[in-house]
Amino acid sequence: MAPILSLFFALFIASVSVAAPVEQRQIGDLACNIDRVKILTDLVSTGSAVGQIDTSDPATATAVAAAQSGLKAVGDSVAEIALALVTGAAAPADARTAVSQGLNDTRSALESITNPAVSASVAAAQSKLQTAIDDGNAVLADCN
Repeated sequence: MAPILSLFFALFIASVSVAAPVEQRQIGDLACNIDRVKILTDLVSTGSAVGQIDTSDPATATAVAAAQSGLKAVGDSVAEIALALVTGAAAPADARTAVSQGLNDTRSALESITNPAVSASVAAAQSKLQTAIDDGNAVLADCN
């Protein structure tokens, strides 16, 4: 969770910085920055919800590890985008693609869990993930 909070801080700094023209820095307007904060908090919530899934069943443990790997890929890609924003560079298109892929990988991993004993925990994680996906789509819509 700490890396996600660090990203939030980096995005906040990027949004208030005036070292380069706004267009160059891709800082975005208020709606864009709100969307960015929302997806970061959604990712923290999703990671927490995934961490609450009981992994005593080996198949569930494998799926949870895959979901966590997907979330890590998302976090790494968001960090790359945040670094670009802070340095005034263009946000790399491949990092945006990697965010989408990581979210989809996480969704697939959660959908593969069939253990009825953890269905409530999985549903909670899926709900948080869907919120992150929706807010990620809002970033794409509002920050271009």
